[in-house]
Amino acid sequence: MMISRRALVAVESALRRQAAVALLGPRQVGKTTLALSIADRLPSLYLDLESRADLAKLSDPALFLERYDDRLVILDEVHRAPELFQTLRGLIDKGRRAGRRTGRFLILGSASIDLLRQSGESLAGRIAYVNMGPLDILEIGRDSEALTNLWLRGGFPDSYLAADDGQSLSLRRDFIRTYLERDVPMFGPRVPAETLERLWTMLAHGQGTLLNASRLAASLAISAQSVTRYIDLLADLLLVRRLNPFHANLGKRLVKSPKVYVRDSGLVHALLGIGNYNALAGHPVVGASWEGFVIENLLAAAPAGTRASFYRTAAGAEIDLLIELPGGERWAVEIKSGLTPRLEKGFHFASQDLQPARSFVVYSGDDRYPLGEDAEAIGLRELASTLAGLS
Repeated sequence: MMISRRALVAVESALRRQAAVALLGPRQVGKTTLALSIADRLPSLYLDLESRADLAKLSDPALFLERYDDRLVILDEVHRAPELFQTLRGLIDKGRRAGRRTGRFLILGSASIDLLRQSGESLAGRIAYVNMGPLDILEIGRDSEALTNLWLRGGFPDSYLAADDGQSLSLRRDFIRTYLERDVPMFGPRVPAETLERLWTMLAHGQGTLLNASRLAASLAISAQSVTRYIDLLADLLLVRRLNPFHANLGKRLVKSPKVYVRDSGLVHALLGIGNYNALAGHPVVGASWEGFVIENLLAAAPAGTRASFYRTAAGAEIDLLIELPGGERWAVEIKSGLTPRLEKGFHFASQDLQPARSFVVYSGDDRYPLGEDAEAIGLRELASTLAGLS
């Protein structure tokens, strides 16, 4: 089954305006499949830098790549050869002088923009960045079974498209093991795989709770600084999201710690041993899992430049997700699992503090209807579609 990815349009657009494009996302989200679909339509050269044979071709990268200056060069897993960036800068500048200004290199990496930029400063002004996450709700079927499978299995294509829930769970467990044993040591300091797996599992148990590094450190018998460093690494690998609190001079005592989410709901469930929807529905994490799932899907659909946070005061005023659109308009989103959403007093108090332009309650159903004077209940797909339409 071939699923059309929304990132394809963004990559093609970026290639038309920039010499190099970096397509970034976790391992196995479909970056290579998307790149090869572009290669099928353009004169191109594909190099997988995890392949020793392809990596050997770049022993003298300038000499080799100059032979292919008339086509798009795709460099997969570029983080394995960060020294290439300086060479790419020279080739891009030489090509510009010869009139070849766009569509030269498509770079694929399994890390965040910030992490790749540490190696790519030399490409400043020559590269565009496109994020590609797991499958989201706008890329799958519209029926309720598709939504349930996406929530349960997560958005990694192999997991989502697996023949059954058991195979999907096994694939996600393999994915976790691969990251712990191979990918994490490549990007960060040597971290014992067992320690990091325990931390990752603890974050899944505490999905969407405020970060308390000292408590996690005590459970793992390591320092709070180490916990923070390990979470930073998981965030750089696009596996964990730190949702920062909203800060403004409102005369309120605001929460200052971020909330932490394992970004893919399927990985949350794999870390907790939840293998099917029946087990998920009865698990204590179900509400927090739905909350993280909604947040990831909404932010995947939101326009570039959107800022996300949450709002919470010491007095109990709270909004699960604040979306600040590029034009400055602020939307408040409360997230409820189940089919009968209702607003708590904390949301009303928070809305009085912040005066959002629009307020929504995302719930498990599809109907859209008013919920109080200033808020409306809405399904996840419809709100995601609304955000995508603003791009």
